Amino acid sequence: MQQKKAVFNWSGGKDSALALQKILEDKEFEVIALLTTFNEADESSSAHSIPLALMKGQAEAIGIPLYSVMIDKSPNDYENKMLLAVEHFKSKGVKHFIFGDLYLDEIRKYRESKLNPHGIEVVEPLWSKSPEETMNGFYQSGLKAKIVTTQANKLDESYIGKDLTKELIESLPKDIDICGENGEYHTFVYAGNIFKKEVNFEIEKVFKISFDIKLDTGEVKTYEYWQAKFS
Repeated sequence: MQQKKAVFNWSGGKDSALALQKILEDKEFEVIALLTTFNEADESSSAHSIPLALMKGQAEAIGIPLYSVMIDKSPNDYENKMLLAVEHFKSKGVKHFIFGDLYLDEIRKYRESKLNPHGIEVVEPLWSKSPEETMNGFYQSGLKAKIVTTQANKLDESYIGKDLTKELIESLPKDIDICGENGEYHTFVYAGNIFKKEVNFEIEKVFKISFDIKLDTGEVKTYEYWQAKFS
């Protein structure tokens, strides 16, 4: 059976890697690119603030080209740039965009609302699995990941740089989603079965970042995160 061409929307974290590994094992899709959005100002990934150079290192180690989409802060730039990316890949015969989402309905509905009208089907290989099933799948996958971001009011800076192990997950506070699906932590995957070689990197220091979000009510809420700085 001929494989369907697809683009994998790559964050560089554990869920992305686990979903990509499943897709490659199932062989239904030919993944022609790893698509990642970056903040144009500092060339860090929008999802996990990973430097472009490290994301390129992941793609090279996996053996699938990285397709970078640079986003600035102007209104609608994200949607405009993503539409250009969709048209680019449609011209190459792509009809499927693959994501590593787990179980947040609003995220999937958003993706489908933006992609389905353009003839792109959303594929979610990890969808509807329980947090425990997802983490057990990660433990058994052979993938290796380090925590690189934490929500400051949930997990302190001591978690930055730690390998994601069963023991670490079992030691998390009880109010933490073990998959970090609510943003409690983000990871960087650097080795495993989908990697032809390990991605070498070092964490130079840990620093705190904060940003304000204006809610629908008009209230402004401040979010703080501990973040790894890579050397």
